Amino acid sequence: MPVLNITGGPVSGTIRAHGAKNSILPILAATLLNRDVSVITNCPDLADVRSSLKILRHLGCKAEYADGTVTVDSSGVTRADIPEALMREMRSSVIFLGAVLARTGRADMSRPGGCELGTRPIDLHLAALKSMGAELSENGSDISCRASRLTGTEIILSFPSVGATENIMIAACAADGVTTVKNAAREPEIEDLQAYLRAMGADVTGGGTSTVCINGCMDKLRGAEHRVMPDRIETATYLCAAAMAGGRVTVEDAVPEHNSAVLSALSEAGCEISARRGAISLKRYKPLRPVRPVRTMPYPGFPTDAQSPLMSVCTRAGGVTVFTENIFESRFRHVGELARMGADIRIEGRVAVVFGVNKLYGARVKCEDLRGGAALVVAALGTEGVTTISHLTHIDRGYANLTENLTALGVNITRTP
Repeated sequence: MPVLNITGGPVSGTIRAHGAKNSILPILAATLLNRDVSVITNCPDLADVRSSLKILRHLGCKAEYADGTVTVDSSGVTRADIPEALMREMRSSVIFLGAVLARTGRADMSRPGGCELGTRPIDLHLAALKSMGAELSENGSDISCRASRLTGTEIILSFPSVGATENIMIAACAADGVTTVKNAAREPEIEDLQAYLRAMGADVTGGGTSTVCINGCMDKLRGAEHRVMPDRIETATYLCAAAMAGGRVTVEDAVPEHNSAVLSALSEAGCEISARRGAISLKRYKPLRPVRPVRTMPYPGFPTDAQSPLMSVCTRAGGVTVFTENIFESRFRHVGELARMGADIRIEGRVAVVFGVNKLYGARVKCEDLRGGAALVVAALGTEGVTTISHLTHIDRGYANLTENLTALGVNITRTP
C-alpha cells in the first residue's frame, strides 16, 4: 500500500488546474446518447475516470485515454447492465442510469459505492425518471428500469441535487417533448454538461440557473468534441495548501468566479488574493486568522467538497472557527486524523468547532474519504516534522499528479510503497 511522506514548510510557484472530476464523469455517461465518436479533452487521469471508462467498455463502447484526451465510440453499445463491482468503484456511477435508459430503453444496475459520506439516497433520480414514464423495480440494492418511451414533463426537485439534475438532463434528451427541471442545481459543472450536450446537437437551455429545459431530440445527436472545464475543487485545495504552508502560489487555468465563496473565506483568514482571467494567486506570510462561520450549501454557497481542506487551514488560525455541514452527514471523518496531528476540534452532530493551535506535528494518518484525504495533505504542509498519509486510493479518485504538483511548489513530498 503506497503512502505519502510530507514535510511541512512554505511553498512557492505556479501549477495548472486539471479538468474537473465532477464535470467529466457525467459527460462520459452522456457519450452514450449518440451512436458516434466523441473526443473529450482536458480530462484528468483519475481513478474515477478509469472506472467510468470500464463501464463504457462493458456496455460495448470503445473508450480510450491518452495524454488528457478521452475518445469514446458509442456506436457498438450492446448491453444495458452494469455489474455491482463496477458500480461500487465510485459514488457517481449512478449518473449512468439515465444515459443507459435513454440509449437502450432499459437499465439494470445496483446502488453506487464510493466514499463513505453517509447515506446517499438516489430517490430524486428514480422519481424523476418515473415521472418521465420509466417503470422501476428494486430488489435489495439492485435497480431495474424499463422505458420503451420517455415523455417530457415538468420536474420540481425538492433539493437542488447535482446528480439528479444531470441524470434528468441526459435522459430527457431521449424523451418526447420538453422536460423542465425546476429547483435545478446551479453548479458550474451543470453548465459544462449542457455545453457538451449542445455540441452533440441537443436542445438544452438554462444550465447554471434554477430552471433547465430540455427538448428531446435523440435522433439528431452526433459525436462531438468538448474541453472539460477546470476543477474548482482542486483549485480550492491547492489554494488552501498555500494558505496553510505560507508563501505564494498561482493556480493557472482556474475560474475565479467558480471559487468566490472559498476565496472570500481565505481572504478573511489573512491571505492576499489576486485573480485575473484564467488564474488565481494567493499569498500568505502573516499569521492565520479565524473566519466567520462556514456553512456548506449548494452553489453558489460554500462547497461541501472544499470544507475539509479549509478546516485544516483553520486549525492553525488564532481563534475559533465554526463549520456546519449541510450536505453530507458524515463529512467530518477526517477530524480524528487531524487530532492525531495536534488539532483541537469538537464535533456536535453536523457542527465542528475548530480551536486554532500554535503548532501541528507530523504523524501517521490515513485517508477516510476523498476530500478528507486532501485535508490531511493540506494540514501536513503546516506541521513540524514528517506526516505519513496512507489509504491513498481515496485521494487518487480526485487529484491527478498530486505529488508532482506539490513538488513543483517546493514541497518535500515523496510517494513510496
